[in-house]
Amino acid sequence: MLWLLFLTLLGPGGSVPVREQHGTVGVHDAPPGQWLWQASLQWHSKEREQWEHVCGGSLIHPQWVLTAAHCTKRESPQASAFRVQVGQLRLYDPDRLMKVTNIIPYPDYDHLLSAKGGADIALLRLEAPMTLSPHVRVVSLPPASLRVPERKMCWVTGWGDIILRGPLSPPHHLQEVEVPIVGNEVCNRHYQNSSADAAHQIIKDDMLCAGSEGQDSCQGDSGGPLVCGWNRTWVQVGVVSWGDVCGHRDFPGVYTRVTSYVSWIRQYVPPPRP
Repeated sequence: MLWLLFLTLLGPGGSVPVREQHGTVGVHDAPPGQWLWQASLQWHSKEREQWEHVCGGSLIHPQWVLTAAHCTKRESPQASAFRVQVGQLRLYDPDRLMKVTNIIPYPDYDHLLSAKGGADIALLRLEAPMTLSPHVRVVSLPPASLRVPERKMCWVTGWGDIILRGPLSPPHHLQEVEVPIVGNEVCNRHYQNSSADAAHQIIKDDMLCAGSEGQDSCQGDSGGPLVCGWNRTWVQVGVVSWGDVCGHRDFPGVYTRVTSYVSWIRQYVPPPRP
C-alpha cells in the first residue's frame, strides 16, 4: 500500500520522484465495519476534472482529520484544494466528499526536507462535523506516555499501491495489512546501511517503524493510520510517513510517532466527551 506520497500532482505545482517499490505488500480487502475512521484526502485534478485520492488520513474528532504534513504541502496548499471522504470502504463517491476549511501542519515541519526531516503531521478541519454512525467512528489517540513495544503486531490501512508499481484497481476497496513494530535502533541501522552518511541518525525520535518482508504500506497510503490494540480498543500510534522500498525486509515503513504530538493535537482538537 503506501509510500511517501512523492507523486506528480495534477494541476499547479511541480513534481517529485516516486520511491521504488519491491514486490507485493501483503494486503487484503478490509472487512466492513472495521476501520471506521479511515479517510481519503483528495485533490482536484484540473486535467481530468475530477477529485483524486492522494493520501490517507484518520478521523480523530467529528470535525478533524489527522494526516501527514507532506500530503498538504503543495505549491498552493489552500484548504479549498482538498476534499475528504470518510465512512466508505471504496473510493470516489462524489456525494460523500467533505470540504476542508483549515490545514494546520506542525510548525516545525520542513517542506524542503519533507518527511525525512521529521514532524510529518498535520490537522485538517472539516467544514462541518461528520455524523457518527455505524459506518463512521473516530479513532482514539494514545496517551503521550504510551510506549509501543517492539514486535507488537499492529494494523495499517489505505488505498495505496499493492504490488510493484501496481495501483489499487477499481472498485478501489480499502486494504489492510498487519505489521510488526520495529525498534528505532534496529530500524535506524537498516537505513544507515544503505545511506552514504552512516553516522547520521535517519530514524528520529518522533518516528516509529513497522513492517516486515511482504507486510508493509506503500505509495498512496501516506497520511493514513497505524493502529494498535490497547486496553481493549484501537489507538492510533502512527501516521504513514515515508520509506525507501515497499515490503522489503531491510526497510520497514516509517511513521510519524503520534505520542510525540498528542499535546500539540490537543491545542486544536478537543478530547472526546466522557
